[in-house]
Amino acid sequence: MEQSLGYIIEALPNLMRGALVTLQLTAFSVFLGLIGGTLMGIARLSRFRPLAWATRIYIDFFRGTPLLVQIFIIYFGLPAVMRAAFGVAFSLDRLTAAVLALSLNATAYLAEIVRGGIQSIESGQHEAAESLGLGPAQTMRYVIFPQAFRRMIPPLGNEFITLLKDTSLVAVIGFEDLFRQGQLIVARNYRSFEIYLTVALVYLVLNTLSSQVFILLERWMDPVQRAKRQQKQAASPKSQPEVMS
Repeated sequence: MEQSLGYIIEALPNLMRGALVTLQLTAFSVFLGLIGGTLMGIARLSRFRPLAWATRIYIDFFRGTPLLVQIFIIYFGLPAVMRAAFGVAFSLDRLTAAVLALSLNATAYLAEIVRGGIQSIESGQHEAAESLGLGPAQTMRYVIFPQAFRRMIPPLGNEFITLLKDTSLVAVIGFEDLFRQGQLIVARNYRSFEIYLTVALVYLVLNTLSSQVFILLERWMDPVQRAKRQQKQAASPKSQPEVMS
């Protein structure tokens, strides 16, 4: 037992570095995916049929194929196509390939989350915005999307956690995230059970903390909770005006 604990303690610094890389990769991919997913989700609702169908094809492809296959297509397939079709010596470094694959995959899932969030807003909101003289772009920006975003927070949190776990797949191209660091450590000390169990626990901690962050964000954006906070602030002694004696 003491020997196993010693191996775990020795491996923790490298695993923590890998965990930091995993968090950075996840955050960056979700950020890019949210931008792309927002645009894709809005395009999915477009009345211009070719654009809506092209968006649907993209979403169906990336949601309907394994992420591992997508990573291989981008890291190994794209350079091969560039060399064969254009005679260009093209290659992607591991970080670029990992971010590109994860972002494209996240875009497809986030597009459906955005589309569902927008469609969940009552039609009366659109009519009210039109009655105030707002155009379609202004209605989406100032009225529809802020309300939809609050409703999208729970599924966005789920997607973030899913993507955080899926980052382990980029280890197949040698990207040194948390899981890859665990593999390298096992290759040196052959203590697979202790190291992989520690890796699993680190993922569990990261996912638990991420879940709590999204729960706090959801509470902070809840209008009911916000109104209660404002009432408490208004009723607090500091907010009461001082009475002159």
